[in-house]
Amino acid sequence: MSIKIRLAKTGKKNAPAFRVVVTQTHTKRNGKFLDILGDFNPNINKKPVIDKVKLDAWVKKGASLTESVKKMVEGNYKYAKYNPKAEKEVTSSAPHNDGTRSTATEEK
Repeated sequence: MSIKIRLAKTGKKNAPAFRVVVTQTHTKRNGKFLDILGDFNPNINKKPVIDKVKLDAWVKKGASLTESVKKMVEGNYKYAKYNPKAEKEVTSSAPHNDGTRSTATEEK
């Protein structure tokens, strides 16, 4: 049974907040957890609050950190708000105009 230290999402639809939790790898993102190590609310604080003593104790027991939690501990984490409209603009592009005509529009 492997253990991870990862983020669990809390908060509202457009105002997310996160908990730094210790959980088993096969549990859901917001499911059962073993311990709460801290929290992060990007709407209020730009810096996460993590209990370093508990974090070190779990790492010594064999828990592994996810990439986002590693960045939080190092102080390099940047929260990027999800913007689905920007993603659609990048993926959609104008049709290619190579000068050819389709057979349905040609007159016979």
